[in-house]
Amino acid sequence: MLLETLKIVNGTAPFLAFHNERLNQTRQILFKVQDKINLKDFLTASPQNGIYKCRVIYSKTIEFIEYIPHQERNFQTFKIIIDDNIDYKFKYINRENLNRLVKLKEQADDILIIKNGFVTDTSIANVAFWDQNKWLTPKTPLLNGTTRERLLREDKVIEAKIRLDELTKFSKMAIMNALIDFYVIDDFKLNF
Repeated sequence: MLLETLKIVNGTAPFLAFHNERLNQTRQILFKVQDKINLKDFLTASPQNGIYKCRVIYSKTIEFIEYIPHQERNFQTFKIIIDDNIDYKFKYINRENLNRLVKLKEQADDILIIKNGFVTDTSIANVAFWDQNKWLTPKTPLLNGTTRERLLREDKVIEAKIRLDELTKFSKMAIMNALIDFYVIDDFKLNF
């Protein structure tokens, strides 16, 4: 089973086209289906007031949809976790391997995963780093997130190979996903 997570704001899902694109590409690759699903047809019960996390669970077809009130979280510290075998190319509902790494975060707000010497993602988001004149996002994400993809297409972030030993040269960090959009952390801390 796979998962697509959308943000619902007062009954509307912003950037729905990116979620449709990823969901249908995943279905085509994993299940060899050619038909297209439009998530808009399945979101008719979206709450009309407030901000919600919408979890769409699917395989070849949509299996289940649930709405959970969105809870904001703060992020500032990240525990560096090295795992050269982690694989999360598709957004599976089973996050066992990611959850195993999150248990190592100690007092940090989240983890920053390094694979084969390169920066990938946190446990819940893609990342970007400010190099004093542009935002760089790793060319090596575990999951190509919908917000990351949108910001790449809008030229707001640029792909770059970012090695673990280069992290100290950046003045800001941002995490990005459908729920938090582009969350800038001016004073981020990395724990090794």
